[in-house]
Amino acid sequence: MTSKKNFFAAFVTLLCVQFANAQSTNWGWDWKDSSKVAVKNLPQYNEFINNAMPYPARPRDKWEIGVGAGLNVMTNDMKSNDLGLALTVSARKSLGHVFSLRPFFSYYSHSGKGDVPGTPAIIGNTTRNDFQSKSQQFGLELIASLNTKSSYRGNPKTNIYALVGPTLIFSQIDRRDNNTGQMRTFYTPGPGALLTTFSNTKVNGVGNNIMGIGLNVGGGIAFKVNDKVNLGLEVKSTFTNYDYYDAFTSTASNTFDHFNALFVRGNFNIGKDAKKVQPLWWINPNNFVYNELNAPQHMKMKKPVLDDADKDGIADQFDLEPNTPAGANVDAHGRAVDTDGDGIPDFKDKEKLTQQRCFPVNNEGVGTCPPDACCTESKEKISELQKLIESAKFTSTSVAECSITSLPSISFKSGGAKLNRESMSLLDAVAVQMRNNPSCKVKVLGHPESNKSSQQKAYDRVEAIIKYLVEKQGIAESRFIFAYEGGNGDSNTVDLMGTTEEGPNTVPAPHPQLKGKQNY
Repeated sequence: MTSKKNFFAAFVTLLCVQFANAQSTNWGWDWKDSSKVAVKNLPQYNEFINNAMPYPARPRDKWEIGVGAGLNVMTNDMKSNDLGLALTVSARKSLGHVFSLRPFFSYYSHSGKGDVPGTPAIIGNTTRNDFQSKSQQFGLELIASLNTKSSYRGNPKTNIYALVGPTLIFSQIDRRDNNTGQMRTFYTPGPGALLTTFSNTKVNGVGNNIMGIGLNVGGGIAFKVNDKVNLGLEVKSTFTNYDYYDAFTSTASNTFDHFNALFVRGNFNIGKDAKKVQPLWWINPNNFVYNELNAPQHMKMKKPVLDDADKDGIADQFDLEPNTPAGANVDAHGRAVDTDGDGIPDFKDKEKLTQQRCFPVNNEGVGTCPPDACCTESKEKISELQKLIESAKFTSTSVAECSITSLPSISFKSGGAKLNRESMSLLDAVAVQMRNNPSCKVKVLGHPESNKSSQQKAYDRVEAIIKYLVEKQGIAESRFIFAYEGGNGDSNTVDLMGTTEEGPNTVPAPHPQLKGKQNY
């Protein structure tokens, strides 16, 4: 007895070590792998892959072959607590992730000794009822795995299960003859429910065979070593419809005898890894759901459409200026761009690159730059010259009248001072008139705006016209009056007027640092 107890203590310790060292399992199977799907389930697999069905096809899983050894004790009228041997072999196949079926064969051997009051036969000074029982069970058990499903972990490392199922019991029972002290075949007093006595004679030392039925109820726990092997403990009771498995019945009890066994089991998964997954009770059916929620691979994700009321390319929930006018340049936060940082967004700013020294700006983004010293001096000289010209105009009595009354205006492209072919043709005609009227001068008048760039551009255009007529047509430079001033004229046009006035034929550039390249 002590050796058996030591054996079970050592086995329990081994199970705990194996459980502690068990490797964490993967998800159990890949839903995209059609090689593990049975042919009959391929239509569902194809529908699932094409998102026509929300449920993946069930994979093929392995059989579990189990062997076990342990101890049994019989609950009987003799109240014998002697331990007997119990052996079992089984094959288990899943019906799903929770339920499975297990056909099995078990062998029980048991013997007992006990006092039988009122028995006349005496051996020594003791009346005894000694018996020996050898039973074989063939049955089918329904097993329910209780911890397969979980919302808080992956695949289980243990399988806790309950079982129930019918069994056929074939027993050979011997009883000691108290008169002779020898074991003799026990003769059934009468058939029990669904009980057949095949033989009531002892042949070659083998006693009679009795067939009965029973119901197995029990449970167990298996500890996973790896994806192919697990070890377990199982407790099982067999409730029978027969009261003579101990070769005795008591008038004080109407209960039938039954068997109780504790098995140490080794279970092995049988099947090819390339075609089958481990038994389904080792796979959490929630794996697919939670894995898909964590990192979607199968779901069809529609492209989100975000509202953009002002059509600036920035979604409303990220737009810090949701009412930006159409066509306005915006930054990554939907705010209108203000290139020069003057507080006026570009879509309102008429001077997008105002220098900081010209700040503050007006409502249109135009700065108020102080005039340059050189520009002020040039304006003063021009003013003095204009006064001299006006004075000479009123005091001169010998100025001849000019018969040139109609001269063209020369147009330039915005931002340029280059003469095109049409302009050159007009200037050629001007040269003809000037040769025919040697007493006339021509006033070349530009119309700049108030900013520096426009002033310099007007100067460049006037200079380009005079240089063309002097260098290309041979007109004397003294016959031109160089003039540019603000007014109502078109800033991109230079007017030519015949006159007898006097005036300068050249003036300093107002802003030489902005002077452009002249071409004709």
